[in-house]
Amino acid sequence: MMFQSTRDAGAAKVSAAFAIKQGLAADGGLFVPEEIPSISREDIEKLCHDDYPTRAAKILSLFLTDYTYDELLADCKEAYREDSFVGGAAPLAKIRDGLYSLELWHGPTAAFKDMALQIMPRLLSRALVKCGEKRTALILVATSGDTGKAALEGYKDVDGVKIMVFYPVDGVSRVQKLQMATQTGSNVNVCAIRGNFDDAQNGVKAIFSDAAAAEKLDGDGYFFSSANSINWGRLAPQIVYYVSAYCDLICRGDIQMGETVDFCVPTGNFGNIFAAYLAKNMGLPIGKLICASNVNNILTDFLRTGVYDRNRHFHLTMSPSMDILISSNLERLLYFVAGTRKTTEYMEALKNTGKYTVDADVLAKINETFVGYYADEAETAATIRKTFEKNGYLADTHTSVALACADKYLRDSGSKTPLVVASTASPYKFAADVYASLVGEKPQDELKALDMLSASTKTEIAYPLRDLDKRPVNFDTVIDPKDMLSEVYRYLAR
Repeated sequence: MMFQSTRDAGAAKVSAAFAIKQGLAADGGLFVPEEIPSISREDIEKLCHDDYPTRAAKILSLFLTDYTYDELLADCKEAYREDSFVGGAAPLAKIRDGLYSLELWHGPTAAFKDMALQIMPRLLSRALVKCGEKRTALILVATSGDTGKAALEGYKDVDGVKIMVFYPVDGVSRVQKLQMATQTGSNVNVCAIRGNFDDAQNGVKAIFSDAAAAEKLDGDGYFFSSANSINWGRLAPQIVYYVSAYCDLICRGDIQMGETVDFCVPTGNFGNIFAAYLAKNMGLPIGKLICASNVNNILTDFLRTGVYDRNRHFHLTMSPSMDILISSNLERLLYFVAGTRKTTEYMEALKNTGKYTVDADVLAKINETFVGYYADEAETAATIRKTFEKNGYLADTHTSVALACADKYLRDSGSKTPLVVASTASPYKFAADVYASLVGEKPQDELKALDMLSASTKTEIAYPLRDLDKRPVNFDTVIDPKDMLSEVYRYLAR
């Protein structure tokens, strides 16, 4: 299995290891597999008898063909250990008849990013060896909250790697900020920027495309790589949990083999829901993919009109990991639907004007699978309260956006197809907003909100979030976006 850029079909194809090592293609495009492998009904039946690490190794082996199955199985077993994923790697909870929650947040940072970022560092370490790389990989990450901590936790003290995370100083929750600021590890650095997530992401992309910076780092024995979902090594592991959820529904007796299932995914950078699209195209019986957005509803508008326009007001919401106006992985979908030439044209238009419009046939093809909905802040809060009071299920702010959108889709479509919502964070990750949604009054202290939420709902605080305030703060730097490259140089000069 070879990989190519979304923007240049004629460029030399590369191995999976090279794609994971490099992160971003030389032309600024994203790496995609030259073909999508298939899984049969028989394959799915066999996977039903496997545990999660084995399912992951088998699915990844279809894409990462320059890794051996034994290598992948060893890495998956280490990544998804029971002591790291308390409660299971991707357990499925029933909310009500026909509606399920795929809980992806039982890992070491209480967010779904752990599902990829516990395995990705292991894939990168092997990639460096397979590619004969002697330099140190410098991982640069832009985060809207959860990716940063998950990447820091996954890459800390990994040989041959240094990692630096940038986040918007006022665009993450206090819990998320403390998780990053108190990070430990000899090879990590964290820096806040004055701006929003898109400013951070654009800054990282600019550094990646800076030839002079790459040359300087090369001379110092470093090269750039990425842990964001633009990296194939980050995206591929996300395919697994959709396959696993389908297997679990069969094992529970809730569906029959071959029965169609829909998924609703709270979406920001489009990586998670694109992984579901790949699973469908591999042969998993997925019907509709409901793309759920908060009031930063650029994807909802795109899926309904074909116009992607980031020239709009940016909202800070109670679901900050979705506060994004540039959904990078949408480029991969455009590649599979429209091809390299049109994808390149769309991306150039986005870069130059902040918007693009896809052709009618492209939108029609996308709409065969995808449908977009969004929920505002009031709807999100009401869904948190309603879901807990009616179903006894406590959801975080992002999951509740998806639950609200799922209900809208079910109402509009009249669908009776089983629907699985991707639950992307522990409710304790955003305890103050969840508590306020339940009782109507937001705690002033976000850390005390953890105990208040636990006491009022009689649920346990997620283990990675306990005693956050007792950990020493190791990172408190705040800079302007224009100074991001200079800060990288300062970090490497220490």
